[in-house]
Amino acid sequence: MADTYKIPNLKNGAVHRVELIVKKSRFITTVARTHGVDEAKAFISKVTEEFSDARHNCFAYVADKPGNSGYAGCSDDGEPHGTAGQPMLNILLHSDVGEITCVVTRYFGGILLGTGGLVKAYSDSIKLALESLDVTDMVIMNRATIRVDHSIVNLVLRLFKKYQCEIVNQEYTDKVSYTVDIPADSFDNLQSEITTISRGEALITKEN
Repeated sequence: MADTYKIPNLKNGAVHRVELIVKKSRFITTVARTHGVDEAKAFISKVTEEFSDARHNCFAYVADKPGNSGYAGCSDDGEPHGTAGQPMLNILLHSDVGEITCVVTRYFGGILLGTGGLVKAYSDSIKLALESLDVTDMVIMNRATIRVDHSIVNLVLRLFKKYQCEIVNQEYTDKVSYTVDIPADSFDNLQSEITTISRGEALITKEN
């Protein structure tokens, strides 16, 4: 399994937006990075409220790693069944981009597109957005609990810095326990080095 995957390079509520005109109908696609289904639904609600005067606000999301259908969803929002949400979702699931939600807002232009025309229009809207979307790498992290003696704390902290680990929690008792997020491709090396400096006495428990 790869140790990174692509996500939208959108931070602090930023969105990516493109527009397509098909036989006088406006298709406005709004894209955000959403980690988890709750974030996806909140973003959909926000866009739907922004374009509350539109006839349709169809959506699709993959709120986890690319292709993870367990965190995916879609809606035709009043369009004929299967003409909007599912075609949009199919493209997202095969896009190699994760943590992404797309809402396609349609303002009807007075000319009927037919089911085939709708499928093409909504699919093309998503493709257009993806083609111009800036993406970045998301590093897959492993969470672990690491319990060490007080005497090697400074060495352990240097290793955390070396391997770009994120300390989630720490507890000081007779030993020092850290809950740490570790880049997946660094876990084995970190475990090996801590085992060496602790002479095999460190307790390392991988949580995922």
